[in-house]
Amino acid sequence: MKSLKKKRRIQVLALAAVALAVSAGLIGTAFKDGINFFRAPSQVYEEPPKPGEVFRLGGLVEEGSLVRGEGETVTFNVTDGGAVVPVRFSGVLPDLFGENQGMIGTGQMEGEIFVADEILAKHDESYMPKEVVDALKEQGVYQEPNS
Repeated sequence: MKSLKKKRRIQVLALAAVALAVSAGLIGTAFKDGINFFRAPSQVYEEPPKPGEVFRLGGLVEEGSLVRGEGETVTFNVTDGGAVVPVRFSGVLPDLFGENQGMIGTGQMEGEIFVADEILAKHDESYMPKEVVDALKEQGVYQEPNS
């Protein structure tokens, strides 16, 4: 009888270990697909992303670069003062999106153009995403908003 209990205990422990390993693997895979790293335009040119890599691009919309195409397609340039990345987006832009305004887009590079799936804009005249502020400060072009 003792060996049967011992055998059953070993089976339960082995099954629990396998279940733990499988769940850890699934969680790791889900996190890998859900993480989008932020990059400023200068970083995109210094370390180009891998083909098909989804990441977040942020900076200021360059003045005079916003062009509305057919339908909902919009093209514009994003800059951090050190580099400029052309962006193409098909969809509805946020109401506060505009030239000389901070933005973050999620998407991937197709050649030299960043194709955005989602565009986020600042939500009031004084807010700018922390990543964008840091990138602009690094380039020496950030100006504190008027108090």
